[in-house]
Amino acid sequence: MTSVKTWIVAVAAAAVLCAVVGASYLSLPALTAVVCVAAVVIGIGWPVLLEVPAKKTLAVVISLAGIATAVLASVAPAGMPLLWMAVVIALGVMAVFLIQLIRGTGQPHRLESTFGASAGLVLTSLGAGWVAAERLSANTANTGMMLVTGISMLVAIAACLLPWPDRIVAPLGVLLATLAGTLAAPLFSNVPMFPAAVVGAVVGIILVCFRRLILADGGPTRLPAMLAAGAAPVMSAGSLVYFLERMLLR
Repeated sequence: MTSVKTWIVAVAAAAVLCAVVGASYLSLPALTAVVCVAAVVIGIGWPVLLEVPAKKTLAVVISLAGIATAVLASVAPAGMPLLWMAVVIALGVMAVFLIQLIRGTGQPHRLESTFGASAGLVLTSLGAGWVAAERLSANTANTGMMLVTGISMLVAIAACLLPWPDRIVAPLGVLLATLAGTLAAPLFSNVPMFPAAVVGAVVGIILVCFRRLILADGGPTRLPAMLAAGAAPVMSAGSLVYFLERMLLR
């Protein structure tokens, strides 16, 4: 059976996703605020999930990276909303290394802490893609692409709750997410079916891959870690959604 902690992770993912899609219908500042909050959730829970030392300091760096990329994506030039993402990630990784240097030599889990915190930092930064996607002309015209993407991801999240082996859940989740996007496009938007299907397939792949990673060692055991594990795949999908929509929606 699906465990309680798996349900908590899934509910967290669905909550962050619904907040992102809902805020996209309000305003760009509202969406930016939601992404910033999600970055803080990941920042607090990611070091707990990895069980690495210097949790508080790394939480600050991871959170600030996500907040900075989201805010910069909202004010950057319209044609290059992710212009500063690489700079923020580079500075964040440098900060992670600096933290490990300050801890001194001989400290436990320095390598795991460095790589793990850097990965979390990248995940929070990728969430800025949601802000960038909202600034695309297709979304500012309320085509419904954000809604279609959200529906595909919700279906994939539901599929990830199935208590079946990965060899069944993974292809099924991708297939259902693709079908959901394809069918939702004509029903709830004026988005062409092909771009909706492609985006659905990609976000489905992201979610089933995270399911495998999260459950590989039994899953998180503490609430902050569960919330971070739920928010992480939604945030990581942001930049991929942006680039796909930019290529496929003209």
